[in-house]
Amino acid sequence: MKLYIKYMVSIRCKMAVKEVLREMGLHFIVVDLGEVDVMEELTGDQQDELKAGLLRIGLELMEDKRAILIEKIKNIITEMIHSTDEAPKVNYSDYISEKLDYDYTYLSNIFSEVKGITIQQFIIIHKVERIKELIIYDELNITEIAWKMGYSSVAHLSNQFKKVTGLSPSHFKQLKSKRRSPIEAIGNSDKGTLTQGEINQR
Repeated sequence: MKLYIKYMVSIRCKMAVKEVLREMGLHFIVVDLGEVDVMEELTGDQQDELKAGLLRIGLELMEDKRAILIEKIKNIITEMIHSTDEAPKVNYSDYISEKLDYDYTYLSNIFSEVKGITIQQFIIIHKVERIKELIIYDELNITEIAWKMGYSSVAHLSNQFKKVTGLSPSHFKQLKSKRRSPIEAIGNSDKGTLTQGEINQR
């Protein structure tokens, strides 16, 4: 039985979900970001128990089909930007569409309607958070970061970074104390939202 879980964005979340399932005596086949496959068909009482267990660790069991699809899009973007060494070689729109086997326009319309921002805006906000992380780590220079994140130039990266944060990458680097946003909070507020005219995805 497939189950879909909201706010499940890290390895730590996966470990916590596995522990909840073990406590309930459920046998999981796969525990992935936002998605769990268990061997059993859950009864109504078991679903309620699972919901309660997930809420204790700050997660939420989802049943609404549109909410599940939105969460899948968010998880693909999160994994694509925060968990891989290089940006995809194809356009993000093609990558997301292929992963979910849906037309991108359909996905984009649902995402914008539910989240209040476009998929592109959501991607840019996540990319900027990843750039912040790479700047703080101080292992790569800005040219290397631009290449790693799939930007056509340092200028393109710098422009997007400044539109979201109000700072240039070099200025941000001087502000070591400035905190990054938790991954699960990115794109869930109006802060750092770009207008459509400001966006040039790649």
